[in-house]
Amino acid sequence: MGRVVLVTGVSRYLGARAAEKLLDDPGVDRVIGVDPAPPGYAPGRVEYVAADLHDGSVSRVVRDSGADTVLHLGLATAPESAEGRAESQANHVLGTMQLLAACQRSTSVRRIVVRSSAAVYGAAAPSAELYTEDLQARDIPRSAYAQDAAEVERHTRGLARRRPDMSVAVLRLANLIGPSMETPLARYFGLRVVPTVRGYDPRLQFIHEDDAVDALCLMAGGDNEGVFNVAAPGSIPLSQCLRQAGRPGVAMPERGLRMLRGLARRGRIDYSPEQLRLLCSDRVMDVSKLRRTVGWSPTYTSQETFEAFLAELGVDGDDPKNGRERGRGRDRRPVIHRMRAAVGRS
Repeated sequence: MGRVVLVTGVSRYLGARAAEKLLDDPGVDRVIGVDPAPPGYAPGRVEYVAADLHDGSVSRVVRDSGADTVLHLGLATAPESAEGRAESQANHVLGTMQLLAACQRSTSVRRIVVRSSAAVYGAAAPSAELYTEDLQARDIPRSAYAQDAAEVERHTRGLARRRPDMSVAVLRLANLIGPSMETPLARYFGLRVVPTVRGYDPRLQFIHEDDAVDALCLMAGGDNEGVFNVAAPGSIPLSQCLRQAGRPGVAMPERGLRMLRGLARRGRIDYSPEQLRLLCSDRVMDVSKLRRTVGWSPTYTSQETFEAFLAELGVDGDDPKNGRERGRGRDRRPVIHRMRAAVGRS
């Protein structure tokens, strides 16, 4: 009998893609998609169950489904306004705690894969050093998203200690971007005038949406334990990204983030100071552990990932003028067309 996989966050793009791809695995019999909000697309063979991670309903779903594998994608890259901090913490941390508690009580769950973020490494001055999975954060992460990611990892490690019979893996994803996803970073590069922090030109490392889905599904189907960096090879300075995107940047002192916070609160921009502060963090992850352990490497480099994103915007990243229009609506996989309008967020 094949695996039964439970995927959280299935109403968002990443969860939807992962759930459908898992069903293509001959070793998987069923995929149960869990989300409090119904998906805005036809789930197809994925069995959708409405359940809130903050109450007892998720425990019932874990128990009744007989799932032996859980892919938790609850750490979403949602906008982080000050008003949304409490909701964000509830979705990311408290929901994870409820899910992990349900898995701990389960007699069927044997494999758990949890999505995390490179943001847990904190901020650092520019350095040629690559971040490996055993490095501690250089400082305490100040952004709400980074703190939530660190909390999610802490609770996941706790479960691994309490249930050594389970195989538990955590995937720290780099900046997720691609032609079909709506993420804070995509909105950032879509601004007419892009704010930057004076004195910082960090190197950005990306992971293409297709590669992220592949890595998540590969790990869900395996049994390798521990923390794994998931990122495309290479990195691009922020200034170079802006030139390729044809976006003028406006540098402001770090204290000027207060003004940006006020604009975000009034809905004038859809980008928070906390997210911008993450872009001051110069970190490039070492991804050799994932390659050594499971023999997998991303298809796209960071440069190719960013070019795929720009192509969807209609910008030719190779054009020295950075403004030449390109054809949009490339013929991509049908699953993208079906999900894109409804679940563009990650």
